[in-house]
Amino acid sequence: MSETKFDAGAIVAVLLEHEVMFVVIGGIAAALHGSPFVTKDLDITPEMSAENLTRLSNALRAVGARVGTERVEGGPAFNHDAESLAAAGVWNLTTNFGELDLSFVPTGTRGYPDLVQDAGESSAFGLMVPTASLADVIRSKQAANRPKDQRVLPVLREILASRYQR
Repeated sequence: MSETKFDAGAIVAVLLEHEVMFVVIGGIAAALHGSPFVTKDLDITPEMSAENLTRLSNALRAVGARVGTERVEGGPAFNHDAESLAAAGVWNLTTNFGELDLSFVPTGTRGYPDLVQDAGESSAFGLMVPTASLADVIRSKQAANRPKDQRVLPVLREILASRYQR
């Protein structure tokens, strides 16, 4: 993957500027809820309407999105529009600001309509960032059950439990 300095705030700013409807998930969402674990990519779940995916496509062009791959330095360019973005369940991209993963239906969820129900806005990067709830982050990481998720889950569960002990 590219050696671009990761700047999640710059990616989020462009998404918001293009009025993309999305929810931040994954490691950044966990960090916004207090997780001490560092992540090097931004994971989002976009809303799937053609209008929103067109705005997303325009935002991806603005951040110089390319397909993320180890085989081509910086990732190969790709042509995209609303229809082609919707054709894949997951896009692993590299941008001028670092890695961006689009997950239309994250493991353990039913996608944007499910996640947006309990999502909130987190103040980060000088912006108000649409963020999946901590319970939904936990639910998705638990369902994915990858080694990196297994390491993070006890801490996330502890953060969630501490909110109910107040």
